[in-house]
Amino acid sequence: MTDAAGHSESSRAAGDGGSTRSSAGPLSRSLIIKWSMWSWGNATVSAVMTTFVFGTYITSEAFGPGDRGAQYLAVATAVAGAIIALTAPVIGQRTDKAGRRRLWLSINTVMVIIMVAACFFVRPEEGYLLLGVTLMALMGLFDEFANLNYNAMITDISDHQRMGRVSGIGWGAGYLGGIVLLLVVYVGMIEGDWLGIGTDEAVNIRAVALVGALWHLIFALPLLLTRLPTADQDTVEEKVSVAESYRRLFLVLAGLWKQDRNTLWFLVSSAIYRDGLSAVFTWGAVLGVHVYHIENASIPFTQVAGSVLLFGVAGNVIAALGAFIGGWFDDRIGPRRVIAISLSSLLIIAVIMWSMVRPVDVGIFTMTPVQAFWLFGLLLCLFVGPAQASSRAFLGRLAPPDRAGELFGLYATAGRGMSFLTPALIGGLIAVFGGQVMAIPGIIIVLAAGLGLLLARVHDPTGPAAMAEHHSS
Repeated sequence: MTDAAGHSESSRAAGDGGSTRSSAGPLSRSLIIKWSMWSWGNATVSAVMTTFVFGTYITSEAFGPGDRGAQYLAVATAVAGAIIALTAPVIGQRTDKAGRRRLWLSINTVMVIIMVAACFFVRPEEGYLLLGVTLMALMGLFDEFANLNYNAMITDISDHQRMGRVSGIGWGAGYLGGIVLLLVVYVGMIEGDWLGIGTDEAVNIRAVALVGALWHLIFALPLLLTRLPTADQDTVEEKVSVAESYRRLFLVLAGLWKQDRNTLWFLVSSAIYRDGLSAVFTWGAVLGVHVYHIENASIPFTQVAGSVLLFGVAGNVIAALGAFIGGWFDDRIGPRRVIAISLSSLLIIAVIMWSMVRPVDVGIFTMTPVQAFWLFGLLLCLFVGPAQASSRAFLGRLAPPDRAGELFGLYATAGRGMSFLTPALIGGLIAVFGGQVMAIPGIIIVLAAGLGLLLARVHDPTGPAAMAEHHSS
């Protein structure tokens, strides 16, 4: 059976998109702002705790010789990732059927905030390593579950025609929130001392966790305290066992294979290229420091000494701009085209970057690796945002309103299932050819594979996904 199997007749009858809202009326600006504010606050997890501040702290030699901290953190996050992969679709399914999307978003958000705040108690001593990596792993676990419900809410606040713009606004808000919070903690606590707390026992780094937790709470509350229009959700059904939930999940997967392979292929292709997109950020700092040597080198055309953190700030600004622009185009040309254009652009830019690890003559001008990284690295950021935002909008258009959590749970599981791909490929290339620069071709291969599958097997959504009905056995 080919993709021509398409959607079931019942799905076609449901209309043009999965959203509960009619495209005739105006969207609620207030709801979109509150929804985007949650993303702004959630930047605590990705920008501060995971990437730039606490992740670096917990893997430092203060917690043990060599790479002990990194090894412990890798194991803890791998365990959390396995739990997410095994449970996300079922959690989304049960949340949908209970009609309590906002409640479970609130519970998981509060748990994230508690885990973040508790990181304050992780002192720079080897005996605190296990506590630190456990809190980081639990933070990631609850954050994934929170984002599952948050992403599903796009069907509550947007319609089919404007979902790209709304998704882009949300992604852009997350990028911008990360920038502002990074600047606050960097200037006020890491490099500066606005609060007068000093640096003994790394208290300035640990206090970042408290600031981050408060930041997330403040910007999450408006959404968590707002009742959302979810009138199309099913009436609360009978309670079912966890085993029954998994049985229903397998029925859904079998139904997608028989009736809606477009949705299934999108889940697979997006999982592949999203792993490549994640690697752009994961390896960006490593390549910037160890391959292109941007640390303490002057930012091109300025006298300012550059750093990975400054590049991160600039990159988030560009990524936010890309998400906003990509969302606007998404509603006009469709999410598949936006994703394809973004991935194609990323591939071209990455190939150029790979060729510029040494000075290159460009006409009468010689471009240094530092200049190449700033120019083409920021161009990479410009196209990452649209690919991410349009992927969410694509799935939001497919999601039946009362099954959005379940479908976004499958999205999370597919992503986790492919999360080994880029790290394994990069590790193999470095082992065979040597040099961290081999991360670039690794990313290129994964992005190209995801793009190829998208172009060959996926078309734009034409109706809700054909998800098998749930019936108790």
